[in-house]
Amino acid sequence: MTNDHPKSNDHPQIKICGITQVEHALWCAELGADAIGCVFFPKSPRHVSDDKAREISDSLPNHVTSVGVFVSKTYQEIMDKVEKCNLRAVQLHGKESPELVHRLKKENLIVIKALFIDGTPSLEDVKSYDASGYIVECSGGPLPGGNALAWNWDKAKALGDEYPLILAGGLSPENVKQAIQDSMPDAVDVSSGVESSPGVKDLDKIKAFIDAVSKTRAKRVLKKIY
Repeated sequence: MTNDHPKSNDHPQIKICGITQVEHALWCAELGADAIGCVFFPKSPRHVSDDKAREISDSLPNHVTSVGVFVSKTYQEIMDKVEKCNLRAVQLHGKESPELVHRLKKENLIVIKALFIDGTPSLEDVKSYDASGYIVECSGGPLPGGNALAWNWDKAKALGDEYPLILAGGLSPENVKQAIQDSMPDAVDVSSGVESSPGVKDLDKIKAFIDAVSKTRAKRVLKKIY
């Protein structure tokens, strides 16, 4: 696929995370996603091999950003995946240091740092980092990330007033409109909310999610992340 769709800036950008199949990546691209995520965390049901991640990344049109999701990995481990898998962005979900974020940004990568409601690093730690964007979700599940747990999305709103905000955790086609209204994020990130079973994406749910976001108009100027 090489065709480029024009990007709209009147609604939040959309990332579909936990992609494990090329076909599903192409669904997301065709339906209007701005980014797709490949998870490099072995305990996740969405974990992918290097070869599969490369195949997914190479299938994407230019307007869709490939994102690698990592948990407490070293600079070299992350850069090895970036090069092997043709990644354009990295998302850090562990206790990575501000120095690591800075070093990765120098590699011309989009660097997303996860911050957690009632977890570490917290929203207050945002001032320590200089990331391209911040994905905010709740903590408390068995895996790093949102674990499909809904939370008070308005708790992230103040951060988004000053920093590029990506909302995640417990999002679904049914609640994403309310979540956007509550927090006014620059982007939304969904994984389990568009699945038929853990790690298996559902075309109808992806379409419904993207449709819902696309019909939700921003109430402020949005910051471009992907």
